Amino acid sequence: MKAAFIQQTGPASSIQYGELPTPEITDSQVLVRVGAVSVNPIDLYIRSGAVAAELPSPYIIGSDLAGTVEAVGAKVTRFKVGDRVWGVQQSSGGHQGTFSQWCAMDPQWLHTTPEDVCDEDAAAIALVGITANLGMIREARLQPGETIFVHGGTGGVGSAVVQMGKAVGARVIATAGGEEKAERCRDLGADIVIDYRKGKVAEQLQQHAAEGVNVFFETLREPDFDFAIAAMAPRGRMVVMAGRDARPEFPVGPFYVKGCSLHGFMLLKASAEEQQAAADDINRWMAAKQLRPLIDRVMSLSEAAEAHALQEKQTLENQSNLVGKLVLTP
Repeated sequence: MKAAFIQQTGPASSIQYGELPTPEITDSQVLVRVGAVSVNPIDLYIRSGAVAAELPSPYIIGSDLAGTVEAVGAKVTRFKVGDRVWGVQQSSGGHQGTFSQWCAMDPQWLHTTPEDVCDEDAAAIALVGITANLGMIREARLQPGETIFVHGGTGGVGSAVVQMGKAVGARVIATAGGEEKAERCRDLGADIVIDYRKGKVAEQLQQHAAEGVNVFFETLREPDFDFAIAAMAPRGRMVVMAGRDARPEFPVGPFYVKGCSLHGFMLLKASAEEQQAAADDINRWMAAKQLRPLIDRVMSLSEAAEAHALQEKQTLENQSNLVGKLVLTP
C-alpha cells in the first residue's frame, strides 16, 4: 500500500512516500480503507521528535482518519465491513499512524460517519472536534446563555469551538487576523469577532464583555494569564490545550479572588468513553448542519511532506495564511 512515513524523527523533509505492507489486523481490530486524513499540530511534534514517543521504524505519520471498514477481527462486534467510520489513532502502544491507504484501528477509537458527511469533512473534524468538545463540554461545562471567548476562530480547534459554542446556545467571541478571516468567523456563527490587527485584544474584548467571559478557551502556544484572568467573569473557567514549552507568569491573587478555575487537558489522555461522548455530540451537530469543518485545501497523500511544512509555518512560525485544516486523500 502507499503510505507517508519516516524512518526516524526529523524535519518535514524527512517524510517519505512509498510502498509499505498492508497492515494485518488482530482479532480485536478493524481494518479501515482510508478515504481522507488531516494534518494536526500534534503530528508535527511526533514527527519532529519534540514529543517523546516510542515509534516503530518505519513509522506511518498521522493521527486522524475517515474511511470505510474493509475487514473486522473475529472478536469485533461494533462494526461490520462496509461501515463508514472516522476516528483518532492513539499514539501510545507502538501503533502506526493514519497516513496510508489502509489503517489498523482498535474499534473503541472509531465512530460512525453520518450518512451525508463526506470523508474529507469527517477527517477534518476528527481530532480538532473531539479536542474542542472535551475542553468546552467536559472541562469548562459551557452552559446556554454563557459567553465563551476563543483565540483563533479560524484555526482547526478554534473554528470547532465557535460552532459548538453556538450549538450549545452560548454567546461566542473569537479573534481573527484580518477581515477575510474575520468574515469566515462570522460565517461560522461567531457573535463578535475581534481583529487583533486593529488594536489590543484586551481592550476590544472589554468593550464587548464588560462583565467578563464565562469560558476563556486558549489555543495560543504562549498563554497570557494576566489578560485571561482579567477578562474572565467571577468563577470563569480557562481551558488550556497548547503551549507545551510555555512558562508564563501566573497572577495567583486575581485568579483565586475571582474564584476562577484552570483546565489543562490532552485528547490522547481521554478515555474511549469520553471520546465517544464527544463524537456523539459531533455527529449530532454535523447531521443537523450546526457543525462543519473549516478546510483550507485538500491535497494528495503524496504531498504529505509539503503539508507538514505548510502546517509548521502556521503552528510554529505564525507565517502562514491557512484558514482551517489541511486534508489529504490517498
